[in-house]
Amino acid sequence: MYKTTGFISWALRRFTGLALVFYLILHILVIGSANGGSANFNRVLAFVQTTPFKLMEVALLAAVVYHTVDGIRVLIVDFFNVSEYEKSLFYAIFTVAVILTVAGGLPILLFALQGPAG
Repeated sequence: MYKTTGFISWALRRFTGLALVFYLILHILVIGSANGGSANFNRVLAFVQTTPFKLMEVALLAAVVYHTVDGIRVLIVDFFNVSEYEKSLFYAIFTVAVILTVAGGLPILLFALQGPAG
């Protein structure tokens, strides 16, 4: 049971959903740091613009993309009653998610490796 594409899809969707909730909390904390004044906000922004955070942005992109395309897969399976194609759809959306993550993550990584402008 734990090796089926249905379970893998379910587990990845739950994991990415939790990652998105965690990101939302961090995002609120970063934006909320503006209440501490401009010096505090600038310090927090400088911290989140480091290379490790750029890598986490790529992971965030992967989570958003996978969660989105897998949600679309679930809608297709439920509304069009095509459960016999569920395994093929999983592999298709996973491939699309990887392609979109690479296409979106590569510019982020190149920018991070380039260093600050100036």
